[in-house]
Amino acid sequence: METLKDAGCKSLVTVVKLHGAGAVKRRIMDMGITKGTQIYVRKVAPLGDPVEVTVRGYELSLRKEDAQMIEVKS
Repeated sequence: METLKDAGCKSLVTVVKLHGAGAVKRRIMDMGITKGTQIYVRKVAPLGDPVEVTVRGYELSLRKEDAQMIEVKS
């Protein structure tokens, strides 16, 4: 299982599944990250936190913990 946290810099991935529950999962979905959405990984900070991505035409910064909940495929 590959997560968004594992995705390399400048890679394009597709969301397979969202893990987690409750408010955290809802917040991720409210950002536009849903099953089937394409995410472009722009930058990853040196220690892996945060991850800068482009989703649906806008830029987001995600914490390492949140990126780990997003299962993706290349």
